[in-house]
Amino acid sequence: MIDRMRLVNHLLELVQIDSLSKREREIALRLKGELEALGADVTIDNAGEKVGGSVGNVVATFRGDAPSAPPILLSAHMDTVVPGEGVKPVVEGNIIRSDGTTILGGDDKSGIAAILEAIRVLKEKHLPHGDIEVVFTICEELGLLGAKHFDTSRLRSRFGLVLDCDHLSCLITRAPAAYRIEFKVHGLEAHAGVCPERGISAIKVAGEAIASMKLGRIDDETTANIGVIQGGLATNIVPNLVVVKGEARSLNVAKLDAQMEHMRACFHEAASRHRLTLEGKTVEARVEEQILNDYPKMDVPEGSRIVTLVKQAAEKLGLEMQTAATGGGCDANIFNGQGLEVVNLGTGMREIHTVKEYLEVDEMVRSTQLVLEVLQLNATAR
Repeated sequence: MIDRMRLVNHLLELVQIDSLSKREREIALRLKGELEALGADVTIDNAGEKVGGSVGNVVATFRGDAPSAPPILLSAHMDTVVPGEGVKPVVEGNIIRSDGTTILGGDDKSGIAAILEAIRVLKEKHLPHGDIEVVFTICEELGLLGAKHFDTSRLRSRFGLVLDCDHLSCLITRAPAAYRIEFKVHGLEAHAGVCPERGISAIKVAGEAIASMKLGRIDDETTANIGVIQGGLATNIVPNLVVVKGEARSLNVAKLDAQMEHMRACFHEAASRHRLTLEGKTVEARVEEQILNDYPKMDVPEGSRIVTLVKQAAEKLGLEMQTAATGGGCDANIFNGQGLEVVNLGTGMREIHTVKEYLEVDEMVRSTQLVLEVLQLNATAR
Protein backbone atom coordinates (compact mmCIF):
# COMPACT_ATOMS: atom_id res chain seq x y z
CA MET A 1 0.00 0.00 0.00
CA ILE A 2 2.96 2.31 0.39
CA ASP A 3 3.42 4.62 -2.59
CA ARG A 4 7.14 4.14 -3.19
CA MET A 5 7.51 6.93 -5.74
CA ARG A 6 5.65 9.43 -3.57
CA LEU A 7 7.76 8.48 -0.55
CA VAL A 8 11.00 8.91 -2.51
CA ASN A 9 9.95 12.21 -4.08
CA HIS A 10 8.91 13.55 -0.70
CA LEU A 11 12.28 12.62 0.79
CA LEU A 12 14.10 14.26 -2.12
CA GLU A 13 12.17 17.47 -1.49
CA LEU A 14 12.83 17.41 2.25
CA VAL A 15 16.59 16.87 2.01
CA GLN A 16 16.87 19.91 -0.25
CA ILE A 17 15.43 22.16 2.47
CA ASP A 18 18.33 23.50 4.53
CA SER A 19 17.71 22.74 8.21
CA LEU A 20 20.91 22.92 10.23
CA SER A 21 20.40 22.82 13.98
CA LYS A 22 18.77 26.04 15.25
CA ARG A 23 17.77 26.89 11.66
CA GLU A 24 14.84 24.55 11.12
CA ARG A 25 12.13 27.17 10.55
CA GLU A 26 11.62 26.52 6.82
CA ILE A 27 11.18 22.79 7.16
CA ALA A 28 9.06 23.16 10.30
CA LEU A 29 6.58 25.40 8.49
CA ARG A 30 6.56 23.03 5.52
CA LEU A 31 5.79 20.06 7.76
CA LYS A 32 3.17 21.98 9.71
CA GLY A 33 1.31 22.61 6.47
CA GLU A 34 1.59 18.97 5.39
CA LEU A 35 0.32 17.70 8.73
CA GLU A 36 -2.62 20.11 8.68
CA ALA A 37 -3.46 19.05 5.12
CA LEU A 38 -3.68 15.47 6.42
CA GLY A 39 -6.18 16.55 9.08
CA ALA A 40 -4.02 17.02 12.16
CA ASP A 41 -4.26 19.64 14.86
CA VAL A 42 -0.79 21.21 14.77
CA THR A 43 1.14 23.55 17.04
CA ILE A 44 4.74 24.68 17.31
CA ASP A 45 6.06 24.88 20.87
CA ASN A 46 8.51 27.36 22.41
CA ALA A 47 11.55 25.07 22.48
CA GLY A 48 13.23 27.25 19.86
CA GLU A 49 13.12 30.27 22.15
CA LYS A 50 14.71 28.25 24.94
CA VAL A 51 17.66 27.09 22.83
CA GLY A 52 18.14 30.22 20.71
CA GLY A 53 16.77 28.66 17.55
CA SER A 54 14.51 29.88 14.75
CA VAL A 55 11.54 27.63 15.54
CA GLY A 56 10.25 25.08 18.04
CA ASN A 57 9.17 21.46 17.89
CA VAL A 58 6.26 20.65 15.58
CA VAL A 59 3.54 18.82 17.52
CA ALA A 60 0.54 17.22 15.79
CA THR A 61 -2.44 15.10 16.80
CA PHE A 62 -4.50 12.91 14.49
CA ARG A 63 -7.80 11.78 15.96
CA GLY A 64 -8.48 8.10 15.44
CA ASP A 65 -11.61 6.11 14.72
CA ALA A 66 -10.79 3.20 17.07
CA PRO A 67 -11.81 4.62 20.45
CA SER A 68 -10.49 1.65 22.45
CA ALA A 69 -6.98 1.96 20.96
CA PRO A 70 -4.41 3.77 23.13
CA PRO A 71 -2.71 6.78 21.51
CA ILE A 72 0.72 6.23 20.01
CA LEU A 73 3.65 8.59 19.50
CA LEU A 74 5.66 8.88 16.27
CA SER A 75 8.74 11.08 16.26
CA ALA A 76 11.76 12.13 14.19
CA HIS A 77 14.05 15.14 14.21
CA MET A 78 14.15 17.95 11.67
CA ASP A 79 17.72 19.22 12.04
CA THR A 80 20.81 18.06 10.22
CA VAL A 81 24.56 18.34 10.78
CA VAL A 82 27.15 20.21 8.73
CA PRO A 83 27.94 20.27 5.88
CA GLY A 84 24.21 20.26 5.27
CA GLU A 85 23.38 23.28 3.13
CA GLY A 86 22.65 23.05 -0.57
CA VAL A 87 22.12 19.29 -0.56
CA LYS A 88 21.93 17.82 -4.07
CA PRO A 89 20.59 14.26 -3.79
CA VAL A 90 21.56 11.68 -6.39
CA VAL A 91 19.30 8.70 -7.12
CA GLU A 92 21.00 5.53 -8.34
CA GLY A 93 18.52 2.67 -8.44
CA ASN A 94 17.84 1.61 -4.84
CA ILE A 95 20.30 4.15 -3.44
CA ILE A 96 19.87 7.84 -2.71
CA ARG A 97 23.12 9.57 -1.82
CA SER A 98 24.58 13.03 -1.60
CA ASP A 99 26.71 14.40 -4.43
CA GLY A 100 29.73 14.10 -2.15
CA THR A 101 29.95 17.75 -1.13
CA THR A 102 27.41 17.58 1.71
CA ILE A 103 25.65 15.09 3.90
CA LEU A 104 22.41 13.70 2.48
CA GLY A 105 20.14 14.50 5.43
CA GLY A 106 18.45 11.11 5.52
CA ASP A 107 19.27 11.49 9.22
CA ASP A 108 16.54 12.15 9.99
CA LYS A 109 14.40 13.25 7.06
CA SER A 110 13.92 9.61 6.09
CA GLY A 111 12.15 9.18 9.45
CA ILE A 112 9.95 12.19 8.77
CA ALA A 113 9.08 10.97 5.26
CA ALA A 114 8.24 7.48 6.53
CA ILE A 115 5.93 8.80 9.26
CA LEU A 116 4.03 11.08 6.89
CA GLU A 117 3.69 8.43 4.18
CA ALA A 118 2.31 5.89 6.66
CA ILE A 119 -0.28 8.43 7.84
CA ARG A 120 -1.19 9.36 4.25
CA VAL A 121 -1.93 5.72 3.47
CA LEU A 122 -4.01 5.38 6.65
CA LYS A 123 -6.11 8.33 5.56
CA GLU A 124 -6.39 7.37 1.89
CA LYS A 125 -7.38 3.76 2.60
CA HIS A 126 -9.60 4.69 5.58
CA LEU A 127 -7.75 2.17 7.73
CA PRO A 128 -8.75 2.00 11.41
CA HIS A 129 -6.35 3.57 13.90
CA GLY A 130 -6.24 5.12 17.32
CA ASP A 131 -5.08 8.64 18.06
CA ILE A 132 -1.62 9.37 16.65
CA GLU A 133 0.63 12.02 18.17
CA VAL A 134 3.53 13.25 16.05
CA VAL A 135 6.50 15.22 17.35
CA PHE A 136 9.13 16.52 14.94
CA THR A 137 11.95 17.87 17.09
CA ILE A 138 14.60 20.52 16.65
CA CYS A 139 18.28 20.47 17.62
CA GLU A 140 18.60 16.73 18.15
CA GLU A 141 22.12 16.87 16.76
CA LEU A 142 23.18 19.45 19.37
CA GLY A 143 22.43 17.15 22.29
CA LEU A 144 18.73 16.23 21.98
CA LEU A 145 17.82 19.82 22.85
CA GLY A 146 14.40 19.85 21.20
CA ALA A 147 13.27 16.77 23.08
CA LYS A 148 14.81 18.06 26.32
CA HIS A 149 12.74 21.23 26.03
CA PHE A 150 9.54 19.47 24.97
CA ASP A 151 6.77 19.25 27.54
CA THR A 152 5.80 15.56 27.45
CA SER A 153 2.79 16.29 29.66
CA ARG A 154 1.19 17.48 26.42
CA LEU A 155 1.13 13.88 25.21
CA ARG A 156 -1.52 11.30 25.94
CA SER A 157 0.67 8.59 24.42
CA ARG A 158 2.55 6.35 26.83
CA PHE A 159 4.52 4.50 24.13
CA GLY A 160 5.74 5.03 20.60
CA LEU A 161 8.41 5.02 17.93
CA VAL A 162 11.31 7.27 17.13
CA LEU A 163 12.56 6.70 13.58
CA ASP A 164 16.24 7.60 13.79
CA CYS A 165 18.67 4.76 13.21
CA ASP A 166 20.12 2.73 10.39
CA HIS A 167 19.28 -0.96 9.98
CA LEU A 168 15.62 -1.95 10.12
CA SER A 169 16.44 -5.46 11.32
CA CYS A 170 17.45 -4.16 14.77
CA LEU A 171 14.88 -2.47 16.97
CA ILE A 172 16.79 -0.35 19.47
CA THR A 173 15.35 -0.87 22.93
CA ARG A 174 18.46 -0.13 25.03
CA ALA A 175 20.74 2.91 24.86
CA PRO A 176 23.21 4.39 27.32
CA ALA A 177 22.96 7.17 29.82
CA ALA A 178 25.63 9.82 29.31
CA TYR A 179 27.55 12.52 31.13
CA ARG A 180 29.16 15.52 29.50
CA ILE A 181 32.29 16.70 31.26
CA GLU A 182 34.39 19.85 31.31
CA PHE A 183 37.59 20.20 33.32
CA LYS A 184 39.38 23.53 33.68
CA VAL A 185 42.97 22.99 34.75
CA HIS A 186 44.57 26.03 36.36
CA GLY A 187 48.36 26.34 36.51
CA LEU A 188 50.61 29.37 36.85
CA GLU A 189 51.92 31.45 33.96
CA ALA A 190 55.60 32.30 33.64
CA HIS A 191 58.11 33.17 30.92
CA ALA A 192 58.98 29.85 29.29
CA GLY A 193 62.55 30.88 28.47
CA VAL A 194 63.57 33.13 31.33
CA CYS A 195 61.98 31.47 34.39
CA PRO A 196 59.96 28.36 33.53
CA GLU A 197 60.58 27.03 37.06
CA ARG A 198 58.28 29.81 38.33
CA GLY A 199 55.37 28.38 36.36
CA ILE A 200 53.03 25.40 36.51
CA SER A 201 52.05 24.14 33.08
CA ALA A 202 48.33 23.48 32.90
CA ILE A 203 48.99 21.55 29.70
CA LYS A 204 51.40 19.24 31.50
CA VAL A 205 48.90 18.65 34.31
CA ALA A 206 46.11 17.91 31.83
CA GLY A 207 48.41 15.64 29.82
CA GLU A 208 49.31 13.58 32.88
CA ALA A 209 45.63 13.28 33.81
CA ILE A 210 44.61 12.12 30.35
CA ALA A 211 47.56 9.72 30.06
CA SER A 212 46.47 7.96 33.25
CA MET A 213 42.84 7.72 32.19
CA LYS A 214 40.93 4.72 30.86
CA LEU A 215 39.36 5.88 27.61
CA GLY A 216 37.68 4.40 24.56
CA ARG A 217 35.94 1.05 25.03
CA ILE A 218 35.94 0.46 28.78
CA ASP A 219 33.79 -2.69 28.63
CA ASP A 220 30.88 -4.02 26.61
CA GLU A 221 28.52 -1.46 28.17
CA THR A 222 30.72 1.59 28.74
CA THR A 223 32.71 4.09 26.68
CA ALA A 224 34.57 7.30 27.47
CA ASN A 225 36.21 9.97 25.36
CA ILE A 226 38.19 13.19 25.61
CA GLY A 227 37.19 15.17 22.54
CA VAL A 228 38.29 18.80 22.99
CA ILE A 229 41.43 20.38 24.45
CA GLN A 230 41.85 24.16 24.45
CA GLY A 231 44.61 26.14 26.11
CA GLY A 232 47.79 28.12 25.94
CA LEU A 233 48.51 31.61 24.65
CA ALA A 234 51.98 31.44 23.11
CA THR A 235 54.96 29.12 22.86
CA ASN A 236 56.99 31.34 25.20
CA ILE A 237 54.43 31.35 28.02
CA VAL A 238 54.00 28.53 30.52
CA PRO A 239 50.22 27.98 30.11
CA ASN A 240 48.05 28.76 33.11
CA LEU A 241 44.75 27.36 31.79
CA VAL A 242 43.60 24.37 29.80
CA VAL A 243 39.98 23.41 29.14
CA VAL A 244 39.32 19.72 28.49
CA LYS A 245 35.93 18.45 27.35
CA GLY A 246 34.76 14.87 27.14
CA GLU A 247 32.01 12.39 27.81
CA ALA A 248 31.23 9.02 29.31
CA ARG A 249 28.38 6.66 28.39
CA SER A 250 27.13 3.36 29.72
CA LEU A 251 24.14 1.07 29.60
CA ASN A 252 24.83 0.49 33.29
CA VAL A 253 24.40 3.56 35.50
CA ALA A 254 26.67 2.22 38.24
CA LYS A 255 29.45 1.70 35.70
CA LEU A 256 28.84 5.18 34.31
CA ASP A 257 29.21 6.73 37.76
CA ALA A 258 32.38 4.71 38.40
CA GLN A 259 33.91 5.86 35.11
CA MET A 260 33.06 9.45 35.91
CA GLU A 261 34.70 9.21 39.34
CA HIS A 262 37.77 7.66 37.71
CA MET A 263 38.07 10.56 35.24
CA ARG A 264 37.63 13.11 38.03
CA ALA A 265 40.26 11.39 40.15
CA CYS A 266 42.78 11.39 37.30
CA PHE A 267 42.56 15.17 37.01
CA HIS A 268 42.63 15.91 40.72
CA GLU A 269 45.51 13.50 41.37
CA ALA A 270 47.54 15.01 38.54
CA ALA A 271 46.93 18.52 39.88
CA SER A 272 47.99 17.48 43.39
CA ARG A 273 51.46 16.56 42.09
CA HIS A 274 52.17 20.07 40.84
CA ARG A 275 53.01 22.76 43.37
CA LEU A 276 55.79 25.24 44.00
CA THR A 277 56.76 27.85 46.55
CA LEU A 278 57.37 31.45 45.48
CA GLU A 279 58.39 34.12 47.98
CA GLY A 280 57.26 31.88 50.82
CA LYS A 281 53.83 31.23 49.30
CA THR A 282 52.78 27.78 48.04
CA VAL A 283 50.98 27.70 44.70
CA GLU A 284 49.19 24.54 43.55
CA ALA A 285 47.59 23.47 40.32
CA ARG A 286 43.86 23.11 40.67
CA VAL A 287 40.92 21.74 38.72
CA GLU A 288 37.41 23.07 38.24
CA GLU A 289 34.89 20.59 36.91
CA GLN A 290 31.45 20.72 35.36
CA ILE A 291 29.60 17.43 34.99
CA LEU A 292 26.25 17.43 33.23
CA ASN A 293 23.80 14.56 33.05
CA ASP A 294 23.42 14.66 29.27
CA TYR A 295 20.61 12.13 28.89
CA PRO A 296 19.12 9.16 30.75
CA LYS A 297 19.45 5.56 29.69
CA MET A 298 16.83 3.84 27.57
CA ASP A 299 15.75 0.34 28.56
CA VAL A 300 12.39 -0.69 27.15
CA PRO A 301 11.21 -4.14 28.32
CA GLU A 302 10.80 -6.95 25.80
CA GLY A 303 7.20 -7.41 26.92
CA SER A 304 6.20 -3.77 26.46
CA ARG A 305 3.31 -2.94 24.17
CA ILE A 306 5.45 -1.11 21.63
CA VAL A 307 8.02 -3.91 21.31
CA THR A 308 5.23 -6.46 20.99
CA LEU A 309 3.50 -4.40 18.29
CA VAL A 310 6.69 -3.96 16.27
CA LYS A 311 7.55 -7.65 16.43
CA GLN A 312 4.01 -8.64 15.44
CA ALA A 313 4.10 -6.16 12.55
CA ALA A 314 7.49 -7.45 11.39
CA GLU A 315 6.29 -11.05 11.50
CA LYS A 316 3.19 -10.16 9.50
CA LEU A 317 5.36 -8.48 6.85
CA GLY A 318 7.93 -11.29 6.81
CA LEU A 319 10.70 -9.09 8.17
CA GLU A 320 13.48 -10.13 10.54
CA MET A 321 13.42 -8.10 13.73
CA GLN A 322 15.68 -8.40 16.76
CA THR A 323 15.87 -6.06 19.72
CA ALA A 324 19.29 -4.58 20.30
CA ALA A 325 21.35 -2.10 22.30
CA THR A 326 23.27 0.84 20.88
CA GLY A 327 26.06 3.05 22.13
CA GLY A 328 24.41 6.24 20.89
CA GLY A 329 21.69 8.44 22.34
CA CYS A 330 18.61 9.82 20.60
CA ASP A 331 15.33 11.56 21.39
CA ALA A 332 13.96 8.22 22.59
CA ASN A 333 16.30 8.45 25.60
CA ILE A 334 14.62 11.69 26.63
CA PHE A 335 11.09 10.37 26.11
CA ASN A 336 11.90 7.26 28.14
CA GLY A 337 13.38 9.41 30.87
CA GLN A 338 9.99 11.13 31.08
CA GLY A 339 8.21 7.84 31.70
CA LEU A 340 7.23 6.83 28.17
CA GLU A 341 8.20 3.57 26.47
CA VAL A 342 9.68 4.61 23.13
CA VAL A 343 11.92 2.51 20.89
CA ASN A 344 14.12 3.50 17.95
CA LEU A 345 13.37 2.09 14.50
CA GLY A 346 15.72 2.08 11.50
CA THR A 347 14.97 3.69 8.14
CA GLY A 348 17.83 2.49 5.92
CA MET A 349 20.23 5.41 6.48
CA ARG A 350 23.94 4.66 6.16
CA GLU A 351 27.26 6.50 6.69
CA ILE A 352 25.46 9.29 8.53
CA HIS A 353 27.26 12.52 9.50
CA THR A 354 29.59 12.14 6.51
CA VAL A 355 29.56 13.31 2.88
CA LYS A 356 29.37 9.61 1.96
CA GLU A 357 25.88 9.34 3.50
CA TYR A 358 23.35 7.31 1.53
CA LEU A 359 19.94 5.72 1.99
CA GLU A 360 18.64 2.32 0.91
CA VAL A 361 15.20 2.99 -0.57
CA ASP A 362 13.93 -0.57 -0.19
CA GLU A 363 14.65 -0.42 3.52
CA MET A 364 12.96 2.97 3.91
CA VAL A 365 9.89 1.55 2.18
CA ARG A 366 9.87 -1.48 4.50
CA SER A 367 10.25 0.81 7.50
CA THR A 368 7.24 2.81 6.34
CA GLN A 369 5.25 -0.39 5.85
CA LEU A 370 6.19 -1.45 9.36
CA VAL A 371 5.00 1.85 10.84
CA LEU A 372 1.72 1.52 8.97
CA GLU A 373 1.26 -2.03 10.24
CA VAL A 374 2.04 -0.98 13.84
CA LEU A 375 -0.60 1.75 13.64
CA GLN A 376 -3.20 -0.75 12.43
CA LEU A 377 -2.26 -3.41 14.98
CA ASN A 378 -2.48 -0.84 17.76
CA ALA A 379 -6.11 -0.29 16.79
CA THR A 380 -6.99 -3.92 17.38
CA ALA A 381 -4.44 -5.38 19.82
CA ARG A 382 -5.51 -5.86 23.42
